[in-house]
Amino acid sequence: MPRIGSNNKPRRLSSLALIAGIVCLVLAVALAVPAAGSQAAGLSAIAPGLGAAASFAALGGSTVTNTGPTVVNGDLGVSPGTAVTGFPPGIVNGTIHAGDAVALQAQNDVIIAYNALTSQACDVDLTGQDLGGMTLTPGVYCFSSSAQLTGILTLNAQGDPLSVWVFQIGSTLTTASNSSVGMINGGDLCNVFWQVGSSATLGTGTAFVGNILALTSITLTTGAGVDGRALARNGAVTMDSNNVSNVMCWSAPTPTDTPVATPTDTPVATPTDTPVATPTDTPVAAPTDTPVPAPTDTPVPPPPNTPVPPPPNTPVPPPPNTPVPAPTDTPVATPTALPPSTLPVSGGGLDSRQLLAAALGFLCLGLVLSGFALRRKEARNGVFLPIIRR
Repeated sequence: MPRIGSNNKPRRLSSLALIAGIVCLVLAVALAVPAAGSQAAGLSAIAPGLGAAASFAALGGSTVTNTGPTVVNGDLGVSPGTAVTGFPPGIVNGTIHAGDAVALQAQNDVIIAYNALTSQACDVDLTGQDLGGMTLTPGVYCFSSSAQLTGILTLNAQGDPLSVWVFQIGSTLTTASNSSVGMINGGDLCNVFWQVGSSATLGTGTAFVGNILALTSITLTTGAGVDGRALARNGAVTMDSNNVSNVMCWSAPTPTDTPVATPTDTPVATPTDTPVATPTDTPVAAPTDTPVPAPTDTPVPPPPNTPVPPPPNTPVPPPPNTPVPAPTDTPVATPTALPPSTLPVSGGGLDSRQLLAAALGFLCLGLVLSGFALRRKEARNGVFLPIIRR
């Protein structure tokens, strides 16, 4: 039976609201899903401490060799080996530790950091995939065998400067010529760690970031650069016209000069000559004989017997009983519980794409609810009249 006298406008509004809400929800879901080529990991990555190795830009196990005008900003060392060659022509803006105690301690701390990296749980398994073209959020990424980078790898910190990336590589790490690793949205390159199960080789012109901790060796081919550290446990670090710098991750403590007091000269008084008076001869008078009178006996009267009165008995008053005030309990202030720490948690935060998706989702939900409300109002207020036959 047709609805006579009712307005079709609410029906149109409710239908439009429902359709717009559904389309809006589809767009919100599309924005929330990561773009093609991106990977999202968990928040389990932890940056290990490097101890004495933190000051090193390059550290080898057997040797460190160089060809060409390499520049190393940071300490350079080797242990248990002792051979460092190629400096000059290479330049080290730091200290060279060739088989000394500092290099030995650094290697021991590299072993601890390496083991800490291998023990972290894997968030995303990338075995068999090329890192080139990927955008990775903070997390632990693992390769059961070798890892390859051809092209550009982008690390998205999502606005969190404490974000950490850990790459666990079973065997070798290799980069193609002119490949690069970049960082966006406020990340810290010092929090990128590459744990390599055998050897790492960076291709010609590669621009690399992070800390490479390789079990065997690290080879930097012509023109490759590392912003971070190249730390090889057992083998050699081989360089050829490279730039390796850890200045973004470590700076030597600035010694403070202790002021030394300048001694002041205390003036010494000049002695003055004091004139000495010349003694004069004083005439001494001749002694005269003075007659001494003879002593006379003077009678001494006997002392009188004066009676001594007995001391009076003066009563001593008892001491008054002074009341001693009772000790009062001093209230002890109850310690106030401090609020919990509000330090930022590594890996948190949403990027602009996810925030837009969330806002759009709320808007879509409102449109859908409005559509249902209009439909219910239409059903409640509708008036039905019989068909009038002619």
